[in-house]
Parts: sequence; C-alpha cells; structure tokens
Amino acid sequence: LVQVQNLPQNHLEALDLARELTRRRKTETLRLIWGAVPEVLSQLIRTAFVPSEGRRFIVADFAAIEARIIAWLAGEEWRQRVFAQGGDIYCASASQMFHVPVEKHGVNGHLRQKGKIAELALGYQGGAGALTAMGALKMGLTEEELPGIVSAWRQANQRIVKLWWEMEDAALECVRTCLPQVVAGRVQLEMAASGNKTYLLMRLPSGRCLYYPEPAILPNRKGRESLQFMGTEQATRKWGRQETYGGKLVENCVQAIARDCLAETIDRLEAGGYEIVMHVHDEVIIDATPEQKLEDVTAVMAVPMPWAAGLLLRGDGFEASYYKKD
Repeated sequence: LVQVQNLPQNHLEALDLARELTRRRKTETLRLIWGAVPEVLSQLIRTAFVPSEGRRFIVADFAAIEARIIAWLAGEEWRQRVFAQGGDIYCASASQMFHVPVEKHGVNGHLRQKGKIAELALGYQGGAGALTAMGALKMGLTEEELPGIVSAWRQANQRIVKLWWEMEDAALECVRTCLPQVVAGRVQLEMAASGNKTYLLMRLPSGRCLYYPEPAILPNRKGRESLQFMGTEQATRKWGRQETYGGKLVENCVQAIARDCLAETIDRLEAGGYEIVMHVHDEVIIDATPEQKLEDVTAVMAVPMPWAAGLLLRGDGFEASYYKKD
C-alpha cells in the first residue's frame, strides 16, 4: 500500500505551477525554472494525494505537542504559562535562556533561532552533538556557541533536567528491586513477567503501557551502570541488547503520550462525522465536505484529555485542494 510517514517535504513556492507543468509533461520548462527535475518530482509526491470530487482536505496537527507534554510532565511552569497565553515557545525559550525579551521579527529577534534549535534538539538530554545533528551549524551557529546554548537551555529548564534523572533513577530502581516506581506523579514503572521473559513496563497516564523486554542493569562502554533491554538496533536492524537512559526514556514517554492524544482525537473527530483518510505523526488529513470547517477541527483537537488534567493542547492547520506541507 502507501507509506505516508516519511514523504519528502515540499519547499517550492509555486506548487500549483509545478503540478500543472508536470501533468502536461513540460520537462524542459520545469528544468528552466527549477533546475533539477527529479527534485521537483520528489517535492510533488505529497501533492499526488487529492480529496474526493467536490471536497477539500483539512490538514490539522497539534501545535508543539512534544514541548507541551514535556512541560506538563516536568511541571515546568514558565513553559505552561507560555502555552496558556498562546505565546511563541521559541521566543520564550530564548528569552528565558538569555534573560532578555525576544520577539519574532522584533526586539532581539535574532535570538529566536537559538531558542528554536535548542527546543528541537535538547529536550531529551541532547548536547552539542544533538544541536549539530539538528542543523545548528547550517543555521549559522558556530561550534564554539553550542556548549553555551546547551548550558543556557538546561539552566532555563531545570525541572525538565530533573525529570530525566528522576526517570532514569526510577527505571534502575524498578529493575533492581522489582518494586513499582512513580515518576512525576503521572507515569508508573513496574516489572512484569510473561512465560519465561520479564519486562519493564512504563504505564502511561492513559493506562496504556510501553514494554522493555528482558531489562538488565549492566555497565555501558564508559563503565557506568546503565539500563539495557532487548530490541532492534536502528543501525543494523538486528535484534540485540539496547542501552537507554533518562532522556531517552522521557522521549519514549512523551511521544507515546502524544500518540494517545492523537488516537483519542481521531475517535472524537470520526464520531463527529469527519472522514480521516490518513494521519502522519501528529497530523490528521480529512476528506472534508463543503460544510465542514477547519476551526471546528482544531477546536476538537484542543479538547482536554480526561486522563491528562492540565495538559494544554492546541490544533493548527490549513485547507487545500491537495496534500502538502504547509
């Protein structure tokens, strides 16, 4: 069938023109305007998905959902205030990091980029390497700046940093003693057995569990005590022992909660008569009738989860005659 989770992004400004020229097989014109035809075709893959006749797509996703969930889990109050007031988390983060007001296209606006790259790279215990992998150097930052950005972000988000260590300590204690551990008052770690195998369970606020097979506490490459479990290695795709740590466990938790928010929202939308034809990460694509409106969809996405009191959600989106990245 169709794998929609990793489609190439589109950055062409004149998508309508590119689609029409491609439909008419005007290869030379495409080459004259954009140069590399294969690159144009790659960016048009998304636009091959079109709504039913007489309908349009409503494309809606959760705004900054991972940033919202980690702030809620950690109890990082200044971030919660930003979301409650509808603020820009990248500006707010930069302001918190550098202790000056930051406004998009305004005062100290140049610092917003540092706030943005820090938000994208550092929430799960990443360091300078994570900033580089996220494209910090391509965005104009220097290698010398990166350690300072890491330090400033962690200083501004001490409760998130505390959450990493709390999660790691709880996981190690749970495996070591087989006694349940509660993290942030909302996530429970416990041991379970099935047949001759043991599992570390992470019980999410929704009640759903993540399973870590055959957990063990073993020395890592640095000789430090670490939590390890059996899983598929990303590089080799082979089954083997994996090492994890606090930030990674928090990432698993946050992304799993985001999935649960999406699942519940899909149920709500479908119960409201919306036809969801696909979903991509935290985004739903609806084959919308003329009377269905974007603002009604985003309103449903902002409805609180019954199992996540205080988690502030918001939906953003657009309408289009074909699928694309807004």
